Amino acid sequence: MSSRIPGFTYERIPVGAVTLNAAVAGAGKPVVLLHGFPQTHLTWRHVAANLAADHFVVCPDLRGYGDSDKPADDADGTVYTKRTMAADIVTLLRALGHDRFALAGHDRGGLVAFRAGLDHSAAISHLAILDVIPAGDMWAALRGAAGVFAFHLYFLAQQSDLPTRMIRADPDVFFGHFLDGWLHDPSSVPAEIRAEYLAAARAPGAIEAVCADYRASAFLDNDHDEADRAVGNRLMMPVLALWQDPGEMRLPFDPKAVWAAWAADLRTAAVRCGHFLQEERPDVVVGALRALIDD
Repeated sequence: MSSRIPGFTYERIPVGAVTLNAAVAGAGKPVVLLHGFPQTHLTWRHVAANLAADHFVVCPDLRGYGDSDKPADDADGTVYTKRTMAADIVTLLRALGHDRFALAGHDRGGLVAFRAGLDHSAAISHLAILDVIPAGDMWAALRGAAGVFAFHLYFLAQQSDLPTRMIRADPDVFFGHFLDGWLHDPSSVPAEIRAEYLAAARAPGAIEAVCADYRASAFLDNDHDEADRAVGNRLMMPVLALWQDPGEMRLPFDPKAVWAAWAADLRTAAVRCGHFLQEERPDVVVGALRALIDD
């Protein structure tokens, strides 16, 4: 990718079997920002620049995305589980000299952050989740017409190469559908950043990785969430949950109730914008993150 977050240095850091691309800047309390679909670490460019004034900020590309490695999935579907991806992030921060850090994630990155909070609670001081709920809760909630708006969850999770072959026919149309349709303010993702997202999404191995990521959430991630729910595992750190204000649309779930079931120390807010909160309302996201991690 040609675009970078100004003031950040870039490193490719081995984390076990893969190498992650990471943008790093600042000094102070460590904060990690994880992107979602169909984006890269650049989605955090405004928030990261603000936090780096007085925090050590790390913005990685998740495995399978951006300039990070894109390994092929295995027969058991474990390569892109959120458990595997969460371990990547904990290993990454240890390589950078930090055993404990605040973690924020949007969309797919939010699922990785959630799993890190459960699997690596000692490493996560504060947790922020933007506009996503756990896989187990999402699959339990989706029914009826709600599936129309979440069609990609079903499509990308198919256990064959059908979605990969179909997306390859016109990846810019497919990924652009989400970049455009999930925004309320198109100017918040300028043309050059949109082009970066599309280029990353069509890179060799990227489409296969995205499908493996979503396939993991439909099967193994769902199983992991339900196993934790069954034994009463909860998030033990302070948790912030932000989501887009749905306006007149009726959601098939109550985000506050969902997160209250997982976290005792919880603060929440709905933000008037589209899905990409950190790009449409970086001021709100920065304020909420600072209130969480600097409390």
